[in-house]
Amino acid sequence: FSGADLADGSCAHPTIPGRVSPLLPANHVKMTKGTGLVHTAPAHGMEDYSVASHHQLPTDCLVDENGCFTEAAGPELKNKNVLEDGNEAVIKMLQAAGSLLKEEKYVHSYPYDWRTKKPMIIRASKQWFVNTADVKAAAQDVLKKVKVIPTSAVNRMLEMLDRRTFWCISRQRCWGVP
Repeated sequence: FSGADLADGSCAHPTIPGRVSPLLPANHVKMTKGTGLVHTAPAHGMEDYSVASHHQLPTDCLVDENGCFTEAAGPELKNKNVLEDGNEAVIKMLQAAGSLLKEEKYVHSYPYDWRTKKPMIIRASKQWFVNTADVKAAAQDVLKKVKVIPTSAVNRMLEMLDRRTFWCISRQRCWGVP
């Protein structure tokens, strides 16, 4: 049967009793990649987030900034590293629930951090978006006090700041964002 046959259906969550998950169409899911059926983790990827937003699903993030499951993931997973002991815990939970059909090793194509050479987990984080003339004026005032070489670059930067309509104040990386 095709994925369209499953549209508007639902399935029971494999480890959380009573939780039902909707079966939703998604353009990024292709039959050429395995079964064509995937789970959706709205807080861990742009495509999943888009599907969740379109269907007005929550985007709860069950992974903290250290790559460990949060309390919301349940007591069996809390504080376990997602890519290490968390994986094994999930497999054991699926086995215990009789929900594991097959297990095999798979090399996932995670993005890797250029500094640590470790895989990175994409996850949603809170950001503050500001649309205010006060922030723009303050940024321009501060830039005017900076010694810029060549001096002609200051005007280009001031013009760029003037055109900017939204500001994202972000501390996602400990070393700062360029």
